[in-house]
Amino acid sequence: MAAKQEVEKGNGNITEPLIVQEKQGEAQIKSNNGGLRMVLLSIFVAVCGSFEFGSCAGYSAPAQYGIMNELGLSYSQYSVFGCILSIGAMIGAISSGWIADSIGRKGAMRMSSMVCIAGWIMVYLSFGSVSLDSGRFLLGYGIGVLSYVIPVFIAEITPKNHRGTLATANQLFIVTGLFIAFVVGAFVTWRTLALTGILPCMVLLVGLFFIPESPRWLARAGYEREFKAELQKLRGVEADISEEEAEIQEYIVTHQLLPKVGIMVLLDKQNVRSVIVGVGLMVFQQFGGYNGIVFYADQIFVSAGVPPNLGGILYSSLQVIVTAFGASLIDRLGRRPLLMVSAFGLLLGCLLTGISFFLKAHQLAPNLVPILAVTGIMVHIGFYSVGLGPIPWLIMSEIFPLHVKAIAGSLVTLVNWFGAWAVSYTFNFLMNWSSHGTFFGYAFVCAAAIVFIIMVVPETKGQTLEEIQASMNR
Repeated sequence: MAAKQEVEKGNGNITEPLIVQEKQGEAQIKSNNGGLRMVLLSIFVAVCGSFEFGSCAGYSAPAQYGIMNELGLSYSQYSVFGCILSIGAMIGAISSGWIADSIGRKGAMRMSSMVCIAGWIMVYLSFGSVSLDSGRFLLGYGIGVLSYVIPVFIAEITPKNHRGTLATANQLFIVTGLFIAFVVGAFVTWRTLALTGILPCMVLLVGLFFIPESPRWLARAGYEREFKAELQKLRGVEADISEEEAEIQEYIVTHQLLPKVGIMVLLDKQNVRSVIVGVGLMVFQQFGGYNGIVFYADQIFVSAGVPPNLGGILYSSLQVIVTAFGASLIDRLGRRPLLMVSAFGLLLGCLLTGISFFLKAHQLAPNLVPILAVTGIMVHIGFYSVGLGPIPWLIMSEIFPLHVKAIAGSLVTLVNWFGAWAVSYTFNFLMNWSSHGTFFGYAFVCAAAIVFIIMVVPETKGQTLEEIQASMNR
Protein backbone atom coordinates (compact mmCIF):
# COMPACT_ATOMS: atom_id res chain seq x y z
CA MET A 1 0.00 0.00 0.00
CA ALA A 2 2.84 2.35 0.87
CA ALA A 3 4.53 1.50 -2.40
CA LYS A 4 1.31 2.23 -4.28
CA GLN A 5 1.02 5.60 -2.57
CA GLU A 6 4.66 6.34 -3.41
CA VAL A 7 4.06 5.45 -7.08
CA GLU A 8 1.00 7.69 -7.17
CA LYS A 9 2.97 10.41 -5.50
CA GLY A 10 5.80 9.91 -8.00
CA ASN A 11 3.42 9.99 -10.95
CA GLY A 12 2.05 13.23 -9.64
CA ASN A 13 5.52 14.72 -9.51
CA ILE A 14 6.22 13.60 -13.06
CA THR A 15 3.01 14.74 -14.71
CA GLU A 16 2.53 17.98 -12.86
CA PRO A 17 5.33 19.89 -14.67
CA LEU A 18 4.04 18.56 -18.00
CA ILE A 19 0.59 19.92 -17.24
CA VAL A 20 2.06 23.28 -16.23
CA GLN A 21 4.15 23.41 -19.42
CA GLU A 22 1.12 22.52 -21.52
CA LYS A 23 -0.92 25.28 -19.92
CA GLN A 24 1.94 27.74 -20.43
CA GLY A 25 2.16 26.71 -24.08
CA GLU A 26 -1.57 27.20 -24.56
CA ALA A 27 -1.37 30.61 -22.89
CA GLN A 28 1.55 31.58 -25.16
CA ILE A 29 -0.38 30.51 -28.27
CA LYS A 30 -3.42 32.52 -27.16
CA SER A 31 -1.19 35.51 -26.43
CA ASN A 32 0.51 35.26 -29.83
CA ASN A 33 -2.84 34.94 -31.55
CA GLY A 34 -4.11 37.98 -29.69
CA GLY A 35 -1.04 39.96 -30.75
CA LEU A 36 -1.35 38.81 -34.35
CA ARG A 37 -4.99 39.92 -34.37
CA MET A 38 -3.89 43.41 -33.35
CA VAL A 39 -1.21 43.39 -36.05
CA LEU A 40 -3.78 42.34 -38.64
CA LEU A 41 -6.23 45.02 -37.50
CA SER A 42 -3.47 47.65 -37.65
CA ILE A 43 -2.48 46.59 -41.15
CA PHE A 44 -6.10 46.58 -42.31
CA VAL A 45 -6.53 50.15 -41.10
CA ALA A 46 -3.25 51.26 -42.69
CA VAL A 47 -3.97 49.70 -46.07
CA CYS A 48 -7.19 51.66 -46.33
CA GLY A 49 -4.66 54.34 -47.31
CA SER A 50 -3.30 51.97 -49.96
CA PHE A 51 -6.88 51.47 -51.21
CA GLU A 52 -7.12 55.27 -51.41
CA PHE A 53 -3.90 55.29 -53.45
CA GLY A 54 -5.50 52.88 -55.94
CA SER A 55 -8.73 54.86 -56.04
CA CYS A 56 -6.85 58.06 -56.93
CA ALA A 57 -4.72 56.34 -59.57
CA GLY A 58 -7.71 54.59 -61.12
CA TYR A 59 -10.08 57.57 -61.13
CA SER A 60 -8.94 59.35 -64.27
CA ALA A 61 -9.65 56.54 -66.76
CA PRO A 62 -13.37 55.87 -66.07
CA ALA A 63 -14.03 59.58 -65.37
CA GLN A 64 -12.33 60.89 -68.52
CA TYR A 65 -15.20 61.28 -70.98
CA GLY A 66 -17.71 62.41 -68.34
CA ILE A 67 -15.40 65.21 -67.16
CA MET A 68 -14.40 66.26 -70.68
CA ASN A 69 -18.01 66.41 -71.89
CA GLU A 70 -19.47 68.19 -68.85
CA LEU A 71 -16.65 70.70 -68.30
CA GLY A 72 -15.70 71.10 -71.96
CA LEU A 73 -12.04 70.12 -71.50
CA SER A 74 -9.72 69.35 -74.39
CA TYR A 75 -7.46 66.30 -74.48
CA SER A 76 -4.46 68.45 -73.54
CA GLN A 77 -6.34 69.91 -70.54
CA TYR A 78 -7.34 66.45 -69.41
CA SER A 79 -3.74 65.27 -69.79
CA VAL A 80 -2.75 67.97 -67.30
CA PHE A 81 -5.44 66.67 -64.93
CA GLY A 82 -4.04 63.15 -65.28
CA CYS A 83 -0.35 63.91 -64.76
CA ILE A 84 -0.75 66.51 -61.99
CA LEU A 85 -1.44 63.61 -59.60
CA SER A 86 2.18 62.50 -60.05
CA ILE A 87 3.47 66.06 -59.56
CA GLY A 88 1.58 66.36 -56.27
CA ALA A 89 2.84 62.92 -55.25
CA MET A 90 6.46 63.94 -55.90
CA ILE A 91 6.06 66.90 -53.56
CA GLY A 92 4.36 64.65 -51.02
CA ALA A 93 7.24 62.18 -51.33
CA ILE A 94 9.82 64.88 -50.62
CA SER A 95 8.12 65.77 -47.33
CA SER A 96 6.91 62.27 -46.41
CA GLY A 97 9.91 61.16 -44.36
CA TRP A 98 10.08 64.39 -42.36
CA ILE A 99 6.32 64.29 -41.66
CA ALA A 100 6.38 60.63 -40.60
CA ASP A 101 9.32 61.26 -38.26
CA SER A 102 7.88 64.49 -36.83
CA ILE A 103 4.28 63.50 -36.05
CA GLY A 104 4.57 59.73 -36.17
CA ARG A 105 3.38 57.11 -38.62
CA LYS A 106 -0.24 57.43 -37.48
CA GLY A 107 -0.04 61.22 -37.55
CA ALA A 108 1.23 61.15 -41.15
CA MET A 109 -1.59 58.82 -42.22
CA ARG A 110 -4.16 61.01 -40.47
CA MET A 111 -2.88 64.19 -42.12
CA SER A 112 -2.75 62.56 -45.57
CA SER A 113 -6.32 61.29 -45.23
CA MET A 114 -7.60 64.79 -44.50
CA VAL A 115 -5.69 66.20 -47.49
CA CYS A 116 -7.20 63.52 -49.75
CA ILE A 117 -10.71 64.24 -48.47
CA ALA A 118 -10.21 67.93 -49.28
CA GLY A 119 -8.98 66.96 -52.74
CA TRP A 120 -11.99 64.76 -53.49
CA ILE A 121 -14.40 67.48 -52.35
CA MET A 122 -12.71 69.97 -54.69
CA VAL A 123 -12.97 67.52 -57.60
CA TYR A 124 -16.63 66.82 -56.80
CA LEU A 125 -17.51 70.53 -56.70
CA SER A 126 -15.46 71.48 -59.78
CA PHE A 127 -16.95 73.44 -62.67
CA GLY A 128 -13.67 74.29 -64.35
CA SER A 129 -10.13 73.05 -64.88
CA VAL A 130 -8.51 75.15 -62.12
CA SER A 131 -10.46 73.65 -59.20
CA LEU A 132 -10.35 70.21 -60.85
CA ASP A 133 -6.56 70.30 -61.15
CA SER A 134 -6.18 71.75 -57.64
CA GLY A 135 -8.18 68.89 -56.17
CA ARG A 136 -6.16 66.36 -58.17
CA PHE A 137 -2.94 67.95 -56.93
CA LEU A 138 -4.07 67.57 -53.30
CA LEU A 139 -4.90 63.93 -53.95
CA GLY A 140 -1.41 63.45 -55.36
CA TYR A 141 0.21 65.07 -52.34
CA GLY A 142 -1.81 62.88 -49.98
CA ILE A 143 -0.98 59.60 -51.68
CA GLY A 144 2.65 60.67 -52.08
CA VAL A 145 2.95 60.71 -48.27
CA LEU A 146 0.86 57.54 -47.89
CA SER A 147 3.01 55.64 -50.39
CA TYR A 148 5.99 56.08 -48.03
CA VAL A 149 4.47 55.83 -44.58
CA ILE A 150 2.22 52.77 -45.05
CA PRO A 151 4.93 50.24 -46.00
CA VAL A 152 7.20 51.67 -43.30
CA PHE A 153 4.47 51.37 -40.65
CA ILE A 154 3.64 47.79 -41.67
CA ALA A 155 7.30 46.73 -41.62
CA GLU A 156 7.84 48.28 -38.18
CA ILE A 157 4.90 46.55 -36.47
CA THR A 158 4.99 43.11 -38.10
CA PRO A 159 6.82 40.02 -36.74
CA LYS A 160 9.73 39.07 -39.01
CA ASN A 161 8.28 35.71 -40.12
CA HIS A 162 5.08 37.34 -41.40
CA ARG A 163 6.49 40.64 -42.66
CA GLY A 164 6.72 39.72 -46.34
CA THR A 165 3.19 38.38 -46.63
CA LEU A 166 1.57 41.13 -44.58
CA ALA A 167 3.58 43.96 -46.16
CA THR A 168 2.34 42.83 -49.57
CA ALA A 169 -1.14 43.85 -48.40
CA ASN A 170 -0.03 47.38 -49.30
CA GLN A 171 0.18 46.56 -53.02
CA LEU A 172 -2.86 44.25 -52.84
CA PHE A 173 -5.06 47.06 -51.59
CA ILE A 174 -3.61 49.50 -54.14
CA VAL A 175 -4.66 47.24 -57.01
CA THR A 176 -7.98 46.51 -55.27
CA GLY A 177 -8.68 50.24 -55.10
CA LEU A 178 -7.78 50.51 -58.77
CA PHE A 179 -10.11 47.63 -59.63
CA ILE A 180 -13.02 49.07 -57.64
CA ALA A 181 -12.52 52.47 -59.33
CA PHE A 182 -12.85 50.81 -62.76
CA VAL A 183 -15.90 48.76 -61.75
CA VAL A 184 -17.79 51.54 -59.97
CA GLY A 185 -16.76 54.09 -62.60
CA ALA A 186 -18.48 52.03 -65.29
CA PHE A 187 -21.87 52.62 -63.60
CA VAL A 188 -21.79 56.04 -61.89
CA THR A 189 -21.01 59.64 -62.86
CA TRP A 190 -17.58 61.14 -62.32
CA ARG A 191 -18.87 63.26 -59.44
CA THR A 192 -20.33 60.25 -57.63
CA LEU A 193 -17.09 58.33 -58.23
CA ALA A 194 -15.20 61.19 -56.56
CA LEU A 195 -17.39 60.85 -53.46
CA THR A 196 -16.61 57.12 -53.23
CA GLY A 197 -12.93 58.06 -52.93
CA ILE A 198 -13.69 59.68 -49.56
CA LEU A 199 -14.84 56.39 -48.00
CA PRO A 200 -11.42 54.72 -47.49
CA CYS A 201 -10.13 57.97 -45.97
CA MET A 202 -12.97 57.97 -43.44
CA VAL A 203 -12.31 54.33 -42.51
CA LEU A 204 -8.62 55.15 -42.07
CA LEU A 205 -9.31 58.20 -39.91
CA VAL A 206 -11.66 56.29 -37.60
CA GLY A 207 -9.49 53.16 -37.49
CA LEU A 208 -6.41 55.09 -36.38
CA PHE A 209 -8.05 55.64 -33.00
CA PHE A 210 -8.04 51.87 -32.36
CA ILE A 211 -4.54 50.80 -33.38
CA PRO A 212 -1.11 51.34 -31.81
CA GLU A 213 1.64 53.61 -33.05
CA SER A 214 4.85 52.09 -34.42
CA PRO A 215 6.93 51.01 -31.37
CA ARG A 216 10.17 51.74 -33.22
CA TRP A 217 9.10 55.32 -33.87
CA LEU A 218 8.03 55.73 -30.23
CA ALA A 219 11.40 54.42 -29.01
CA ARG A 220 13.31 56.75 -31.32
CA ALA A 221 11.14 59.72 -30.30
CA GLY A 222 11.83 59.03 -26.60
CA TYR A 223 8.38 57.78 -25.57
CA GLU A 224 9.73 54.93 -23.41
CA ARG A 225 6.53 53.97 -21.58
CA GLU A 226 4.39 54.15 -24.72
CA PHE A 227 7.00 52.14 -26.66
CA LYS A 228 6.76 49.19 -24.28
CA ALA A 229 2.97 49.37 -24.02
CA GLU A 230 2.43 49.45 -27.79
CA LEU A 231 4.95 46.66 -28.43
CA GLN A 232 3.19 44.52 -25.82
CA LYS A 233 -0.18 45.24 -27.43
CA LEU A 234 1.17 44.15 -30.82
CA ARG A 235 2.73 40.93 -29.53
CA GLY A 236 0.00 39.92 -27.06
CA VAL A 237 -0.63 40.77 -23.42
CA GLU A 238 1.18 37.66 -22.11
CA ALA A 239 3.95 37.52 -24.73
CA ASP A 240 7.57 37.89 -23.65
CA ILE A 241 8.79 41.01 -25.45
CA SER A 242 12.04 41.42 -23.51
CA GLU A 243 14.31 40.17 -26.31
CA GLU A 244 12.68 42.25 -29.04
CA GLU A 245 12.50 45.27 -26.74
CA ALA A 246 16.21 45.01 -25.89
CA GLU A 247 17.16 44.60 -29.56
CA ILE A 248 15.20 47.69 -30.60
CA GLN A 249 16.53 49.74 -27.67
CA GLU A 250 20.13 48.76 -28.38
CA TYR A 251 19.67 49.68 -32.03
CA ILE A 252 18.13 53.05 -31.13
CA VAL A 253 20.90 53.91 -28.67
CA THR A 254 23.59 53.02 -31.21
CA HIS A 255 22.10 55.24 -33.89
CA GLN A 256 21.37 58.14 -31.56
CA LEU A 257 25.14 58.50 -31.15
CA LEU A 258 25.50 59.20 -34.86
CA PRO A 259 25.63 62.82 -36.10
CA LYS A 260 22.56 64.56 -37.51
CA VAL A 261 21.90 63.36 -41.03
CA GLY A 262 21.76 65.33 -44.27
CA ILE A 263 21.38 64.27 -47.87
CA MET A 264 25.13 63.56 -48.17
CA VAL A 265 24.95 60.87 -45.48
CA LEU A 266 23.25 58.65 -48.06
CA LEU A 267 26.60 58.45 -49.86
CA ASP A 268 28.40 57.14 -46.77
CA LYS A 269 29.84 53.65 -47.04
CA GLN A 270 27.34 52.19 -44.56
CA ASN A 271 24.30 53.59 -46.40
CA VAL A 272 25.19 53.70 -50.09
CA ARG A 273 24.35 50.04 -50.81
CA SER A 274 20.88 50.46 -49.29
CA VAL A 275 20.32 53.58 -51.40
CA ILE A 276 21.43 51.79 -54.57
CA VAL A 277 19.08 48.89 -53.85
CA GLY A 278 16.09 51.09 -52.94
CA VAL A 279 16.49 53.58 -55.79
CA GLY A 280 17.45 50.92 -58.32
CA LEU A 281 14.37 48.80 -57.68
CA MET A 282 12.10 51.84 -58.07
CA VAL A 283 13.82 52.81 -61.34
CA PHE A 284 13.27 49.35 -62.78
CA GLN A 285 9.72 49.21 -61.42
CA GLN A 286 8.78 52.38 -63.30
CA PHE A 287 10.99 52.37 -66.41
CA GLY A 288 10.14 48.76 -67.21
CA GLY A 289 7.07 50.19 -68.96
CA TYR A 290 4.23 49.38 -66.56
CA ASN A 291 2.64 52.83 -66.70
CA GLY A 292 3.08 52.91 -70.47
CA ILE A 293 1.40 49.52 -70.82
CA VAL A 294 -1.52 50.58 -68.61
CA PHE A 295 -1.71 53.97 -70.34
CA TYR A 296 -2.14 52.32 -73.74
CA ALA A 297 -4.20 49.33 -72.58
CA ASP A 298 -7.61 50.78 -73.51
CA GLN A 299 -6.57 51.44 -77.11
CA ILE A 300 -5.05 47.95 -77.36
CA PHE A 301 -8.26 46.38 -76.11
CA VAL A 302 -10.30 48.45 -78.57
CA SER A 303 -8.10 47.28 -81.45
CA ALA A 304 -8.71 43.71 -80.31
CA GLY A 305 -12.47 44.28 -80.25
CA VAL A 306 -12.78 44.42 -76.46
CA PRO A 307 -14.77 47.35 -74.92
CA PRO A 308 -12.31 49.57 -72.98
CA ASN A 309 -14.36 49.46 -69.75
CA LEU A 310 -14.36 45.68 -69.85
CA GLY A 311 -10.65 45.65 -70.68
CA GLY A 312 -9.89 47.88 -67.69
CA ILE A 313 -11.88 45.62 -65.39
CA LEU A 314 -10.11 42.54 -66.80
CA TYR A 315 -6.56 43.73 -66.23
CA SER A 316 -7.28 45.38 -62.87
CA SER A 317 -8.94 42.17 -61.61
CA LEU A 318 -5.91 40.20 -62.84
CA GLN A 319 -3.71 42.47 -60.72
CA VAL A 320 -5.76 41.71 -57.59
CA ILE A 321 -5.63 37.94 -58.15
CA VAL A 322 -1.91 37.77 -58.95
CA THR A 323 -0.91 40.16 -56.14
CA ALA A 324 -2.82 38.02 -53.63
CA PHE A 325 -1.11 34.91 -55.03
CA GLY A 326 2.31 36.55 -54.73
CA ALA A 327 1.57 37.56 -51.13
CA SER A 328 1.05 33.88 -50.23
CA LEU A 329 4.51 33.01 -51.61
CA ILE A 330 6.76 35.86 -50.51
CA ASP A 331 7.63 34.56 -47.02
CA ARG A 332 8.13 31.02 -48.35
CA LEU A 333 10.10 31.66 -51.53
CA GLY A 334 11.72 34.96 -50.56
CA ARG A 335 11.97 38.37 -52.22
CA ARG A 336 14.71 37.67 -54.78
CA PRO A 337 13.09 34.66 -56.51
CA LEU A 338 9.81 36.52 -56.99
CA LEU A 339 11.65 39.59 -58.28
CA MET A 340 13.52 37.41 -60.77
CA VAL A 341 10.34 35.71 -62.01
CA SER A 342 8.63 39.09 -62.25
CA ALA A 343 11.44 40.69 -64.26
CA PHE A 344 11.51 37.76 -66.71
CA GLY A 345 7.72 38.05 -67.11
CA LEU A 346 7.92 41.79 -67.77
CA LEU A 347 10.62 41.16 -70.37
CA LEU A 348 8.36 38.63 -72.11
CA GLY A 349 5.33 40.97 -71.96
CA CYS A 350 7.29 43.85 -73.51
CA LEU A 351 8.68 41.62 -76.26
CA LEU A 352 5.22 40.29 -77.16
CA THR A 353 3.75 43.80 -77.29
CA GLY A 354 6.74 45.12 -79.25
CA ILE A 355 6.48 42.29 -81.77
CA SER A 356 2.77 43.01 -82.24
CA PHE A 357 3.52 46.66 -83.10
CA PHE A 358 6.39 45.62 -85.36
CA LEU A 359 4.05 43.31 -87.30
CA LYS A 360 1.45 46.07 -87.49
CA ALA A 361 3.97 48.63 -88.77
CA HIS A 362 5.04 46.24 -91.55
CA GLN A 363 1.48 45.00 -92.24
CA LEU A 364 2.37 41.43 -91.37
CA ALA A 365 0.00 38.84 -89.83
CA PRO A 366 -2.84 41.34 -89.13
CA ASN A 367 -4.94 38.71 -87.35
CA LEU A 368 -2.08 37.96 -84.97
CA VAL A 369 -1.40 41.58 -83.99
CA PRO A 370 -4.25 42.14 -81.47
CA ILE A 371 -3.77 38.68 -79.95
CA LEU A 372 -0.07 39.33 -79.31
CA ALA A 373 -0.82 42.83 -77.99
CA VAL A 374 -3.49 41.73 -75.52
CA THR A 375 -1.40 38.73 -74.43
CA GLY A 376 1.61 41.01 -73.92
CA ILE A 377 -0.42 43.40 -71.77
CA MET A 378 -1.86 40.66 -69.58
CA VAL A 379 1.52 38.92 -69.17
CA HIS A 380 3.21 42.23 -68.30
CA ILE A 381 0.58 43.28 -65.76
CA GLY A 382 0.37 39.81 -64.21
CA PHE A 383 4.12 39.42 -63.66
CA TYR A 384 4.46 43.03 -62.49
CA SER A 385 1.88 42.34 -59.79
CA VAL A 386 3.68 39.28 -58.43
CA GLY A 387 7.06 40.92 -57.88
CA LEU A 388 8.23 44.31 -59.16
CA GLY A 389 4.93 45.91 -58.15
CA PRO A 390 4.85 45.15 -54.41
CA ILE A 391 8.36 44.01 -53.45
CA PRO A 392 10.34 47.25 -54.02
CA TRP A 393 8.05 48.96 -51.48
CA LEU A 394 8.61 46.11 -49.02
CA ILE A 395 12.40 46.16 -49.42
CA MET A 396 12.43 49.97 -49.15
CA SER A 397 10.73 49.67 -45.75
CA GLU A 398 13.25 47.06 -44.56
CA ILE A 399 16.75 48.17 -45.58
CA PHE A 400 17.19 51.70 -44.21
CA PRO A 401 18.33 52.36 -40.60
CA LEU A 402 15.97 54.48 -38.52
CA HIS A 403 18.21 57.54 -38.46
CA VAL A 404 18.28 57.78 -42.28
CA LYS A 405 14.91 56.19 -43.03
CA ALA A 406 13.14 59.54 -43.40
CA ILE A 407 15.53 61.10 -45.90
CA ALA A 408 16.33 57.84 -47.74
CA GLY A 409 12.69 56.75 -47.88
CA SER A 410 11.67 60.17 -49.19
CA LEU A 411 14.31 59.91 -51.91
CA VAL A 412 13.18 56.43 -52.97
CA THR A 413 9.52 57.47 -52.99
CA LEU A 414 10.39 60.59 -55.00
CA VAL A 415 12.25 58.48 -57.57
CA ASN A 416 9.21 56.23 -57.86
CA TRP A 417 6.78 59.07 -58.49
CA PHE A 418 9.19 60.86 -60.84
CA GLY A 419 9.48 57.64 -62.82
CA ALA A 420 5.69 57.28 -62.95
CA TRP A 421 5.38 60.84 -64.26
CA ALA A 422 8.25 60.52 -66.74
CA VAL A 423 6.97 57.28 -68.28
CA SER A 424 3.39 58.57 -68.53
CA TYR A 425 4.50 61.93 -69.96
CA THR A 426 6.92 60.55 -72.54
CA PHE A 427 4.86 57.55 -73.64
CA ASN A 428 2.94 59.26 -76.46
CA PHE A 429 6.10 60.92 -77.78
CA LEU A 430 7.91 57.59 -77.83
CA MET A 431 4.98 55.84 -79.49
CA ASN A 432 4.93 58.49 -82.24
CA TRP A 433 8.65 57.93 -82.75
CA SER A 434 8.43 54.12 -82.90
CA SER A 435 5.72 52.00 -81.27
CA HIS A 436 7.68 48.75 -81.42
CA GLY A 437 10.92 50.56 -80.54
CA THR A 438 9.25 51.87 -77.36
CA PHE A 439 8.42 48.42 -76.08
CA PHE A 440 11.75 46.94 -77.14
CA GLY A 441 13.33 49.75 -75.10
CA TYR A 442 11.23 48.78 -72.10
CA ALA A 443 12.32 45.17 -72.69
CA PHE A 444 15.97 46.26 -72.47
CA VAL A 445 15.25 47.90 -69.09
CA CYS A 446 13.63 44.65 -67.88
CA ALA A 447 16.70 42.68 -68.96
CA ALA A 448 18.89 45.12 -67.01
CA ALA A 449 16.60 44.63 -64.00
CA ILE A 450 17.34 40.89 -64.05
CA VAL A 451 21.08 41.58 -63.87
CA PHE A 452 20.57 44.16 -61.10
CA ILE A 453 18.51 41.76 -58.98
CA ILE A 454 21.10 39.00 -59.35
CA MET A 455 24.09 41.23 -58.59
CA VAL A 456 22.83 43.73 -56.02
CA VAL A 457 19.51 42.95 -54.30
CA PRO A 458 19.78 41.07 -50.96
CA GLU A 459 17.39 38.47 -49.59
CA THR A 460 15.61 39.83 -46.49
CA LYS A 461 13.25 36.94 -45.74
CA GLY A 462 13.02 35.84 -42.09
CA GLN A 463 15.24 38.59 -40.63
CA THR A 464 14.43 41.37 -38.19
CA LEU A 465 14.77 44.93 -39.46
CA GLU A 466 17.86 45.38 -37.31
CA GLU A 467 19.47 42.22 -38.74
CA ILE A 468 18.74 43.34 -42.31
CA GLN A 469 20.21 46.78 -41.77
CA ALA A 470 23.32 45.34 -40.11
CA SER A 471 23.84 42.94 -43.04
CA MET A 472 23.61 45.79 -45.57
CA ASN A 473 26.77 47.31 -44.06
CA ARG A 474 28.93 44.21 -44.51
